[in-house]
Parts: sequence; C-alpha cells; structure tokens
Amino acid sequence: MTRSAGECVIGLDVGTQGARAVAVTAQGQVLASASESLRDAVVELPKPLVEQRPEAWWEAAALCLRQVVVGLGAVHVRAIAVDSTSGTFVPIDAAGRPLRPAIMYNDGRAGTDLADEVQQAGQELASRLGYRFPPAFALPKMLWLRRHEPEVFERAARLIHATDYIVGRLTGRFDVTDTSTALKSGVDLETGAWPSFLWDALGIPRGKLPDVVSPGDPIGPVWEPACSETGLRPGTMVVAGATDGTACFVASGASAPGEWNSTLGTTLVLRGVSETIVHDAAGRYYCHRHPEGHWLPGGASNVGGECLVARFADRDLAELDQAAVACLPTALVAYPLVRRGERAPFECPTAEGFVLGQARSDAEWFAAHLEGVALVERWCLDSLTDLGAMVGGTIRATGGGSRSDIWLQVRAHVLQRSLERPAVADGAMGSALLAASRTLFDGLTAAARAMVRIAKRVEPDAALGPCYADKLDQLRERCRELGYL
Repeated sequence: MTRSAGECVIGLDVGTQGARAVAVTAQGQVLASASESLRDAVVELPKPLVEQRPEAWWEAAALCLRQVVVGLGAVHVRAIAVDSTSGTFVPIDAAGRPLRPAIMYNDGRAGTDLADEVQQAGQELASRLGYRFPPAFALPKMLWLRRHEPEVFERAARLIHATDYIVGRLTGRFDVTDTSTALKSGVDLETGAWPSFLWDALGIPRGKLPDVVSPGDPIGPVWEPACSETGLRPGTMVVAGATDGTACFVASGASAPGEWNSTLGTTLVLRGVSETIVHDAAGRYYCHRHPEGHWLPGGASNVGGECLVARFADRDLAELDQAAVACLPTALVAYPLVRRGERAPFECPTAEGFVLGQARSDAEWFAAHLEGVALVERWCLDSLTDLGAMVGGTIRATGGGSRSDIWLQVRAHVLQRSLERPAVADGAMGSALLAASRTLFDGLTAAARAMVRIAKRVEPDAALGPCYADKLDQLRERCRELGYL
C-alpha cells in the first residue's frame, strides 16, 4: 500500500467529558493533538437518568479538529476515524437532527424488567455469542424509548450511536455504524447483520437501524459543511471507528491471538485477541469482533485505581509509591474494592472489599493495595484462561495506573508476565490506527506493528511467583467464605 512522507491520519475520541484528536504518521509519530471539554452537554435530570446534547459532542469535536489541522500545516490527512461511548444512542430525523437528548451508556432508566424482556427475546443470539443484555446496553433503552416516548420513536428516521452521530456530521451519512459500536444494540457479530428478534419481538423496525460495517471500513469523504467547520480538506476519507473501550484496546498494540491489554484506571479492564469466541455462562466476559476476523474477549473488574484515590486522597501518592518498595511483598492480602459489587473475576452485587492481616505502616498499607489490584488482575486472566482464552506471556499495560513504574513492576511479579507500556495509548490513538489500517496499511495488525511505540517494559521475578500464588489462593478462599463465589 502506497504511503508518502507528507501524510498522516487523525483519530478522534469523543468521551463523556470532552473530545481529543491526534494526528499520527505511519511511523507512529504524533504530529499534532488537541483536547476540548464538553460545554453545556449534560442535561440536568434526577438519577438514574443521564442524558447529553449530541450537538455539544460535535462542537467539541470540530474545535479539536480545527486546532489539529492548523498544527499540521501542509501535511496531508489521508483518513480520519472516530470512537465514542459504548451503549449511548440518540433518535434522529431524516436530516440527522436529534429529536431529543442522547440517552447515555450509564443511564439506568431501562431497569431489569426491560433488560429481562430483551434477554428473553434475544436468548438465541446471547447464548451463541456468550453474553447477556443488561440495562446498561443500548437495546433495553431503545425499548424504553418505544414504550415511554412513542411519538419520538415513531418520528425517528434512525436510532444511532454517539460515534455514528459524529460520523454523520463529518460525512452527511447518518445511516452507518460499526460492529463494535452496535454490539450493545444487538447486532449479530458472526454475520454483521441485525437479528430479526429486534422487529419481530421488540418492535424496533430494521429501517430505523443503521447499516453495519467493520471498524476500519471506508464510509465516505468529509463533506463540504464539515470542511468549513473543521478545516479538513474535501475528500478526506472517513473510516469506521469503534467504541472508546475498543479504541483504547487497539491503541495498546495488542492485535494478534494471545496478545492482551490491561487498562488500569478507576477500574480494571482486560481485553485480548482470540482465534475463537470465548463463552462465559457466568456473564463476566463477552467478545467484540476484531476487524480481521478474530474475537476480542474481555471484561472489567470494579477494583482499580479508585482505591488509591479513596483511601490516600490526602497523601502524596508518588512518595507512598517509593516508600512501598521496601514493603514488598507485604504480609497482607487485600481485596481493595471501594464500592459495593463486583463484575469480574466473579459477579456478585453484594461483594465488599477486605484486608487480611494488620498493616505495620502506611507504606505497607499502600503497597498491599498495589498488590491487591494486581491479584484481581491475575485472577481475571486465570479465569479467562480457564474459559479457553489464550493469554500470552506479555501484557500491554495502559491507563493512569500504568504510569507508575513501581505498580507496573508489582503487577509483573504478581502476573508472572512481562508488561509493556505504550508511549501513547488513548482512544484517539486507537482511532488513528483504525484510520490507518485500510489506507496506510493492509490491515490493523500491520498498522499496530508499525505505529505503536513501547515506552517501558518490565520483567517478572520468578522467585516471587510462589508467594503471590499463595496470596491469590488466600484471596479466593476468603471470597468463597464470604459467599461471593
């Protein structure tokens, strides 16, 4: 595939709080970047209702793109891809205008009754693909719209997702989505088609749903109205993106079977590449689809960096980080769950955190939290392996928690695997790789190999393996005693 030195791709990430765009060369060099906060996006509503104005997404996205284009000068933009929140949707009219604010991914209006109805209607699909339809998915909320706002539902020309709306503003096409984004709306990932239970059982007509393509597939050129708002040149190709979570995974560089990414932020998110679909009857893990035909199994634990923010908010975390080194491995076993409820490595809505043992110092207490998150991470990887997923010897580590070299080393010791931290690993970078995958390269794997740069690699100490294996056994046993398993 031909490439020139004076060209790049752009990745655009539109999240809950703001938008970010990066322009990246075929060698992975970031030429320009920009971020903008969402202004007046949130609709003030009582919980559990969460809505945002889609127009605010576009305003932030256009501002980012204008800044990036100015920073590029004469560099040619070959393509652009977009990612955004998973499970968010908005009804639009035939001209692409929102008929109401978007219902967000973390909106709880659907409830278990509608989720159960969707689950019953889509049981064959859910069983075949190995997941359930919880209230957080977009499909139960689409059913809520049909039942509770029937006039809006009837007027809607399309029910589209956050990513689709930005793509529509860029291209004038509001009739296309990608398989990653459409998963939580019920698309069949094996066929790439919408299943008939949507209209036969749930009354959501096929005509109201966008066509489905794979991430990286060309959608169309940027049209003139968007050129004037963003500074992009007419004809710049827009290719299909993905959900923000999938884009972050792509940015890690994990792209071949057996390669995994662990994102440690407020919570812990794991995703990997598998040649075959991974089924989990317990509902802890489910699969996205890789653009090259592989499966992307993964899931999330409620354990993560939140424990440090909640329990050490008034302390210097960098100072505690250094002090923790002398305490490792600790004499404690911590399950550092802050909020009630767990999703993986086990599902239990009543689960609560605990610590076995008594800390002898603040530094040991802190170190036990670093170990505890890593133990849950290891437990998740073990349970995925038990389900048939192949997990290789190196994990790509991303997220805010991975910026700590000490925590990175602790995790390597606990996991007994090498950890690699990419130089740039956010959603915008992942979208840039998708933009490059079919324009600058002959596939996503080739793009990842060429564009993802590793900034740090740490190795495990094999001598510490038995110690942390024993700690994990103690953690599991205590969870079993408390009835969580």
